[in-house]
This record gives sequence, structure tokens and C-alpha cells, in this order.
Amino acid sequence: MPLNRRKFLGRSAATGAGVALAGAVAAPAAVAAEGAVAPGAARAGKRPRRYSFTVMGTTDLHGNVFNWDYFTDKEFDDKDHNDVGLAKISTLVSAVRKEKGRRNTLLIDAGDTIQGTQLSYYYAKVDPITAARGPVHPMAQAMNAIGYDAAALGNHEFNYGIPVLRKFEEQCDFPLLGANALDARTQRPAFAPYSMHRLRTPHGRDVRVAVLGLTNPGIAIWDKANVQGKMTFPGLEEQAAKWVPRLRSMGADVVIVSAHSGSSGTSSYGDQLPYIENAAALVAEQVPGIDAILVGHAHTEIPEYLVENKETGKKVVLSEPLKWGQRLTLFDFAVEWSKGRWRVVKAGAKVLNSNAVAEDRRITRLLGDEHKKVVAYVNQVIGTSKAAMGTAEGPYKDVAIIDLISHVQAETVKAALAGGVYAKLPVLAQASCFSRTAKMPAGEVTIRDAAGLYPFENTLEARVITGAQLKDYLEFSARYYVRTAVGAPVDPAKLTNADGIPDYNYDALYGVTYEIDVAQAAGSRIVKLQFEGKELDPKAEFVLAVNNYRASGGGNFPHVAAAKQVWANSDEIRNTIIAWVKAKGTVDPAEFASVGWRLTREGTPVF
Repeated sequence: MPLNRRKFLGRSAATGAGVALAGAVAAPAAVAAEGAVAPGAARAGKRPRRYSFTVMGTTDLHGNVFNWDYFTDKEFDDKDHNDVGLAKISTLVSAVRKEKGRRNTLLIDAGDTIQGTQLSYYYAKVDPITAARGPVHPMAQAMNAIGYDAAALGNHEFNYGIPVLRKFEEQCDFPLLGANALDARTQRPAFAPYSMHRLRTPHGRDVRVAVLGLTNPGIAIWDKANVQGKMTFPGLEEQAAKWVPRLRSMGADVVIVSAHSGSSGTSSYGDQLPYIENAAALVAEQVPGIDAILVGHAHTEIPEYLVENKETGKKVVLSEPLKWGQRLTLFDFAVEWSKGRWRVVKAGAKVLNSNAVAEDRRITRLLGDEHKKVVAYVNQVIGTSKAAMGTAEGPYKDVAIIDLISHVQAETVKAALAGGVYAKLPVLAQASCFSRTAKMPAGEVTIRDAAGLYPFENTLEARVITGAQLKDYLEFSARYYVRTAVGAPVDPAKLTNADGIPDYNYDALYGVTYEIDVAQAAGSRIVKLQFEGKELDPKAEFVLAVNNYRASGGGNFPHVAAAKQVWANSDEIRNTIIAWVKAKGTVDPAEFASVGWRLTREGTPVF
């Protein structure tokens, strides 16, 4: 589909040429100013003219409006008693605006907005916003009502395809920014690169605040099917170095980067791209002229992190407000009028916890009907299960509910390849434990039970891979475990996620049997790897049922991205699971569950 550049070009005067206004009237009496004196007083030897303002930030909202978990059908809670949702954020934002003065604040976001909950899924797939006379996306409704000033694009914005993203963009009253999301043909920005905001001071001189949006280069891998040939995503450092001087030349007094990129300097995709995935700190270090960076993507809490720019020695303040609306970042700035311009004399950051406030009833009332529709949808009964299953032990044990994912994937690929040239090859499947709280109860099974196994919008592919490559794949996956000596005590809570590897980047393989010796060094852990009771032939060929994230190089697993693709499906794996349960009617773990892998130490099982 040709890229719709109408929104970007139509907004160019407001968000591409630096004249979007925030604070078009005189500041109210509650203005947060320091040393407020009449214009010209500084020339008379009095205190310099100063002004203070606050930029609020969220990130990785992932479709959360209500403090609600659609997969458990109850109020959200976790071990740290975090709350989630824009309704909570709205309460915090209102309090900050009341304290600081509405015209002395801005509100921005760092991306990953329209994917993650069944609320956002419903309005992308079940009752899509792209339909003729379709609904307005709940995230657009909520963010418009709260009064966002700008938002960067996240990688998950592209999960549902460009038409859904463009429609969401059209429904937002604020610009979606992506200076490094380029039209593949013209290599010009496909979205507004930045927005410029004026804050009215008591001194007759507006403060111009530029917000530069940067998204993640990994989109080219993770959503290849949706963006290949349409958009390209160069590195954050490169594009920041291009745009920050332009913003300064346009008169920006303060430059803030909203970056959907973590601060660690690492990449989950290895060297598949010449650009860093988590580059926010590198941008601060390498690109002069930036005052602050709102960090996203990594789902971590960073109240304040100072990075020194190598060229200027200036400290750039970074902050990341966790995820899902659990925190709100506050960047507090003090500027001083000096030599004909405003200069930042003080900048700091902190985060507020949304669990300290109630939901804003204005937001919950606004979207109450949408919430009820989605709750009814996810509670539809689609079958029954003969046994209760859960993922709590999935990261370190072969559990039935993960086998269910793999079994459905393998059965789907076998059916798709039947009668073809690859029908005779054995089909294996990979699966990850995406959530440690997913459950399927004994008795009635609902859509939310099945969908909770697969919270991501991944689709299914089939790739041809050899026995030797499978061994390499498993060795790479087994890096996930902390090396634990024979005889040393084993704490399941400390056994996994070595070197920060997330659960979704640990794969178990279904259709082969093997042991993982956690007493050995990473790279030498897979033992007794067998297929149908015999040692795996390194030269034998198999078909691997694999999700598109992994097949496109997500997680940087070896071999699979380069392996021959023999089939692919455009439907989400979660829908494939739902359809399978509907077709079967009854889920019987005896039909698919087995202990195909286990953790050992020199042959002795860990559990």
C-alpha cells in the first residue's frame, strides 16, 4: 500500500516548521517562575529573568487505559503493587498542571501505544478503526482527552500494519513523531520528525521547546512484513545529529528527545543491523545540543540518569517511566534569559508512581462502553479443558501449557504442508513463556484464557533447519540460565534471565528431547539431544514452526533468519490457538503434554 503522507505534509506547518503552540495566552498567576521581574529589569542590575516549566512523559503504554488485566479479568496487580493505565496517569497529570500552571507544562510520550492489551487488539482487529465509519481508537480518545502534546513512534505501532497506524495518527490531536522513520523511496521522513512548542513567560519572551521523536531501528527486523519496501529506519544517533542543529537554528531554546530506545547501548538483534537498538544514552553522549531524553522501549524505571556529552561536557538528563502507565516522568527545567535567548540553567527529573492516585473518572466514563465490549469479548467460552494448566514454572520446567502452544503450531504447519514437497520432513516447534501468570482452568475455557498464552501479535512461519543448526539454536537459547555448580543450592527465582535475557528470548523446542546442563558454561549445555529416541543426526532436515519475530531475527538466534521459508501465515498465533480450541472443543493435556526437556547437572535432574 502506498504511504499516506497527507498527515505529515498537512501538519508540516505545525510540527515540521516549528510553530505549534503550547501556551498561546499569557501565563496565569500560578506561573512557576523564578525571579519574575518586569522585562528589562535585568539591564537595570536586578535579578536575571528566569522561568521554570515541566515536561511530563510516559512510555510503553501498550494499550492500557484502565487499571485492568483483561487476561485475568480483574483489577491489575503485581508483586510490587503497581497500577497501570492512562486513567491513573490522567490524575497525576492534572495534579502537576494544577501545581505548575497548565501553560507551564507539556506532556509527551515515547511510543508503543496501540498494542499490548485486548482493549487495543479489539480495536485493531475485531472492531477495527480502519473500517468504514469505524470507531476512534481508545488510546487516541484517552490521550486526546488528557491533552498530550506529542508522542514518538514505538516499534509496536507497526504490528498491525501501516494502515492501522495511519488511521490512529489521523485520530490523534497531537503529532506522532519519528525522525528516523523514512519513506523507503524518497528517504524523507514518513512522519513528522519533531514538534515545536511555545511556552509564554511573564517576561514577554516565549520559551521555544522542541521535541524530536526517534523510534527503534529494530522495526526493520521485527515488522519486516509490514514495512519492507515502504519504510526504512536508520540509527538514532545519526538522525539526532542531523535534526538537533536544525532545531537550534530554528530558534529552539530547549531540545528534548522522545526516544523509543533503551539506554543500555545493546541490541537484541546482534549485528543484523548496523544500528543500535538501545541507543538513548549514546545519543546524549554523542549529539550536542540536547537537554533531556525521555527514554522508552526497555520497560525499566529510571527516575534520573545524567549522561555527559563528549563534545560539550554538558550533562543531559534521561528518564524512563517504566511501562503501561505505571510511572509519570517529570522533567523540571529552569531557564534564564541571557544574550538574547533563553538558556537552561537547571534540569532534573523524577518519576511519580500511579499507584498513589485514583483513576480519573473523566477517562473511565469516556471509555466505559469500549471497556465493557472488550470484557464481554474476552469472556466468550470457546471450549473446555480436562485439566488446569499454568505457566508459573514454565521458565525452568517443561510444562503442559507451553507444550500446547507448540503443539498447535506444529499441527498447523503440518496441515499447511500436507501434500507438498516438504510434507515428509518432521515438524518441530519453538515456544517461549511470555507470561509467568498465564493459566488455563479446568472446565470452561474463554478467549482470554487462550489469548493470555500469547500476548504478542506474532504470526507463524515454517523454516527448514538441520540437526546441527538446531543444536546451535538450543545452545544459544540455554544462555538464559545462570551457571549453577553441582551441589550448589538452586533458587528458581535466581536461575533464569542470565545477563538480563528476557523470558521471551528463551525458546524451548517441541518434537525433540534434550537436557540442559546448567553446571556447564553457556555454549556447552545441550546434552542427550534426540529425535524419536535416537541421537539427532546433524545432517537431518526438519521444519521448524516458528514465530515471525524469531524468524526475522528477533533475539538474534542463530540460523533461523537465514533458513528457507516454506510457509507463512498472516493470522496471529493467538488466533490460531483460539481457533484450535474451538475446533477441538475439549483440551486434553494427555494428547500433547510430555517432558521433552529438563534441566540437569552432570546428568542429575535439577527438579
